[in-house]
Amino acid sequence: MPERSNLAPRLRVDDFDYALPTAAIAQVPAEPRDAARLLVLDRLASSPGRPALAHSTFRELGEELRSGDLLVVNDSRVLPARLPARRTAGGAAEVLVLRILPDGSDRWQGLVRPSRRIAVGDLLTLASGDRIEVGERLGDGTRTVRFFRDPMSVMAAAGEMPLPPYIRERGSPPERYQTVYAQPPGSAAAPTAGLHFTPELLAALEARGVRRASITLHVGLDTFRPLEGTFVDEHVIHREWYAVPVATRRAIARIRRERDRVVAVGTTTVRVLETAARHRAASGWSDLYITPPHPFAAVDALITNFHLPRSSLLLLVTAFVQAGMRDADPYQARDTLLGAYREALAAGYRFFSFGDAMLIR
Repeated sequence: MPERSNLAPRLRVDDFDYALPTAAIAQVPAEPRDAARLLVLDRLASSPGRPALAHSTFRELGEELRSGDLLVVNDSRVLPARLPARRTAGGAAEVLVLRILPDGSDRWQGLVRPSRRIAVGDLLTLASGDRIEVGERLGDGTRTVRFFRDPMSVMAAAGEMPLPPYIRERGSPPERYQTVYAQPPGSAAAPTAGLHFTPELLAALEARGVRRASITLHVGLDTFRPLEGTFVDEHVIHREWYAVPVATRRAIARIRRERDRVVAVGTTTVRVLETAARHRAASGWSDLYITPPHPFAAVDALITNFHLPRSSLLLLVTAFVQAGMRDADPYQARDTLLGAYREALAAGYRFFSFGDAMLIR
């Protein structure tokens, strides 16, 4: 059973919707990376529907942080997991590889198209000549898939970067959908809050006394999925594998002793830190579904992008806004966050994966 973050009265999915013009969805990343804009939200100074905001650029992030702050980033690398293929019977197919299944087998989970025309046991042929066997349906729109040689080698030979479906322009170099600090491969989507950092900005922050540590969470299917059902608590979060290195655990313990701040870079980092704080587990599978209200135990500030309507990520950020406001309920926090979104839209900010950023403190 997925882990819930609260036992609050039921919230309606429709109440976490908002109008977004198509033109506001970023199709290409900012150049350079740190030229993205930065909207700063002060939770303590905000009131319901009246967010306390300041406008900046990501390059000036150091002006908004303090010496002693600890940036915690998700260092997962995106797999070239979109695999165009041909069916044995003829016709195009595609597999989006999501993750290896946590059942001890060598099978992977993936989205297969056209799923209804592909039977269990069918073979798909990739441009590299490699083949993939399609297995059973898993009940959530995904299928099992099996490779005949090392999956990483197959994806390197025949895979494409799995850009989200709302990005229709495909001309950006693949590395622009990776963070500059990406290391272990395993994600089906980028931890996009980190896309704004450059090596130069990271060095400048270090010179200011801002420290950095990393966790790993391999981003999976939920990045692409809207909330399901009428009520927020009807949605099911998929499990994602995470790890918190010893060095990061020590850095966080030092921050707590010195009463400095943990600044999470992205919602994936928040989920890892909150999961680890709850269970004192350095690695494992997280299905923590953070909805308002949530008693945050590990994160003091958050760098994040602007999120899709009716998404679990929007709920997580709402919960974080509520946690920093005086006596606010979930709907007052929602009003504050969506008020910030409205101001961002009016000021021409760009939304979603290649869009601009927020600092919520």
